[in-house]
Amino acid sequence: MKNVIAGGDKTTVEAGRVILEAGGNAFDAAVGACFTAMIAEPTLTGPGGGGHFMAQPADSEPILFDFFVDTPSGEVQKSDLDFFSVPVDFGEAVQEFHIGKGSAAVPGNVAGLLHVHERLGTMPLKTVMESAIKAAKTGVALSKTQAYLIKILAPIITHEEEIRHLFAPNGKLLQTGDTIVMPQFADFLDVLTHEGADLLYRGEISRIIADWAQDGGLILRGDLEKYEVKERKPLATPFHDFTVLLNPPPALSGVLIDCTFALLTAMQCVKTQRVSLKNLVAAFEETNRIRQERMPVGTLDEDFMTLSKQPFFQTSVDRLNTGLGRSPSPSDAAVAGATTQVSVLDKDGNAASVTTTNGEGCGYMLPQAGFMLNNMLGEEDLNLGGFHKFLPRTRLSSMTAPTIVVDESGPTLLTGSAGSNRIRSAIIQIVINHLCHGLDIEAATVAPRIHLEGNVLRAEPGVDEGELEELEGRYEVDRWQEQNLFFGGANSVTPVGGAGDPRRSGAAIII
Repeated sequence: MKNVIAGGDKTTVEAGRVILEAGGNAFDAAVGACFTAMIAEPTLTGPGGGGHFMAQPADSEPILFDFFVDTPSGEVQKSDLDFFSVPVDFGEAVQEFHIGKGSAAVPGNVAGLLHVHERLGTMPLKTVMESAIKAAKTGVALSKTQAYLIKILAPIITHEEEIRHLFAPNGKLLQTGDTIVMPQFADFLDVLTHEGADLLYRGEISRIIADWAQDGGLILRGDLEKYEVKERKPLATPFHDFTVLLNPPPALSGVLIDCTFALLTAMQCVKTQRVSLKNLVAAFEETNRIRQERMPVGTLDEDFMTLSKQPFFQTSVDRLNTGLGRSPSPSDAAVAGATTQVSVLDKDGNAASVTTTNGEGCGYMLPQAGFMLNNMLGEEDLNLGGFHKFLPRTRLSSMTAPTIVVDESGPTLLTGSAGSNRIRSAIIQIVINHLCHGLDIEAATVAPRIHLEGNVLRAEPGVDEGELEELEGRYEVDRWQEQNLFFGGANSVTPVGGAGDPRRSGAAIII
């Protein structure tokens, strides 16, 4: 077995390669790559956000490390809450994003990544962080995807002077190939290697965050001090001849992906090896309906029962098998999905799949730290019950879905994606393309994707036209002219190969 890594940018992947070649394991490489992504993919992730890390050590049981954001405990009703909407123009649509200090939840990325390194890593933290610190000091050439996201997120990342200096240093937004340099963030990372997570959660940066949040924010210093990384048992879903390890509650993603796979299995799709477009869309639609009709609004309880094991599930199966009683399910909000994925499989069989996000960022640079906090309290798909209607110090639900597929021999596929509510669509299609249709991981990644929202079926070029025409009587088919980051950014590895998603300038290396 070889070392394989895939991520959202060539610089991100290169950081992991250096660690693996120096003798680090998959967990060292994933942690180092994630911190490097905070410079190479600054519109997608950062220390001020949150994430999930699926770990399958070669010699022990799998663990899902949950370090997504917590809700703060500051006074929500205060009149000076800094929380407002900004329009973001995606070309085909203009969407409202909510930012401001009042949009920032308690961050988890730093605590989570350092916790994983302490639990499973083998190299000194200073060595693991070297590539990230170097990248922040000397700069990284921006990919086409990053330049595009900087352009469309300009209303957020030019909101105030400090962050404008980072993304538009000479009064002009950074372009493809331009170098982004983050010296203040390099200093933060350097101190982090010595002080550990205490720097952000109990030390000087925690004081800075609390002081910053007093003027329109909600995060208290006690929120940072009490933040905890959660170690959870993954949701294990049988599919084909494999077990798919998924993100469990309170995350939404794993429950919904499990539901779709269970529906496809009940429809006998896996026995024929091929999953037709018609059956895939039907399973997506029924999953969406179950989510709308059967799942609670807001954060899931940690002990929420898997949908496929609930009494009503057989009714859904019967509905699909008879083709009766189906009607379009409500649509979800469609946003770009500011998220990134790193997947690493090492020569010893250790597997790491990690998804991190900073949302779109809250629009303010944190003083003396060189990074933005998240805007998760302003994300509509994370606050379905309405903004600022949360219980304090509660882990928010998330759509992030780092995934590992295993069989008797060990990990066979690691994947995960960006893309907000398209994350599960992308992951399911990667798994089906690879496991059911027999495509290698590169072909499975570049294969055209579909996504169903309400009655609109969006399809990339290359989806079978005959199958699309068969569905046109039931759905409004939106044929895209080219592949697009809208359909996710799934970076995946197998024991014999890796693939970075070209939709988001992804990269992969076999070592």
